[in-house]
Amino acid sequence: MRPPHLLLAVLVAAVWGVNFTVIEIGLDHFPPLLFSALRFLAAALPAVFWVGRPKVAWKWIVAVGLVLGVAKFGLVFVGMDAGMPAGLSSLVLQIQAVFTAVIAAAVLAERPSRVQTLGMLVALAGIGVAALDEGTSGPLGAFLMVVGAAAAWGVSNVLTRKASPPDALNFMVWVSTVPVLPLLALSLLTEGPAEDLAALRALDWQGAGTILFVAWISTVFGFGAWGWLLRRHPASTVAPFSLLVPVFGMSSAALFLGESVTPLRWCAAALLVGGVALTTLTPARKRTPRVPVRTSPEFAGRPPVPAEESVR
Repeated sequence: MRPPHLLLAVLVAAVWGVNFTVIEIGLDHFPPLLFSALRFLAAALPAVFWVGRPKVAWKWIVAVGLVLGVAKFGLVFVGMDAGMPAGLSSLVLQIQAVFTAVIAAAVLAERPSRVQTLGMLVALAGIGVAALDEGTSGPLGAFLMVVGAAAAWGVSNVLTRKASPPDALNFMVWVSTVPVLPLLALSLLTEGPAEDLAALRALDWQGAGTILFVAWISTVFGFGAWGWLLRRHPASTVAPFSLLVPVFGMSSAALFLGESVTPLRWCAAALLVGGVALTTLTPARKRTPRVPVRTSPEFAGRPPVPAEESVR
């Protein structure tokens, strides 16, 4: 990877890590579900008018929009609003790699290798240590919401692979159009119109800045640049840079929010990042089903022909 491309990959990881600190600041201005809805609204508009028409079927855009936008980000924002620290959130979400591998094994027939299985166990041990740390210092329910968000992220990863969008930026912008109305409806039902209106009326430059950062910088620029890198380099070259996200996430939270990093949290970080590295950087094995062959007497003396060729 050329130095400019390497710097771009590090920059994207830094943006995605700092994004958690920005979300924490934004939650001081908005109810979580309203904040998430505004984030996707700003990511979709006006970008949807200049990225062109969708390049994949609408069923994939809607599916990923609901799972990634409503479930994943809804749980992240609500969990962080309920007390989950920004730095720890950036770390725990990396367990999505384990969920992705497990779901891919069931849906895409990608059997994990022994090294990947070991990586999953190590990452799960890291989650256990993080849960122990959070259970003694913060709300365990908020922690479980972020774990649930990681599971939703894993589902959306597999859906995205099935969709195989040729343009990551185009796909992400159109996906961003889907969660807006469901999140707004959930916000009105659970957070109430009075709280939503009060937040909008009190909108200031800092609140607007958090929306623009998570929408344009983290979503549009981040996913667009990441997709650009993936089109020019093997996934195995680009993917390891995502392991820097919790490094930037925990560092920025400590620097700007004053979050402390306990010894248990450092231990959890080491286990989680190490386990995710083993899980994501080792290729899975495709199951190769046995193909039946023709054994009829009239074919005696001829090489066996796979069954699917016999119907051509």
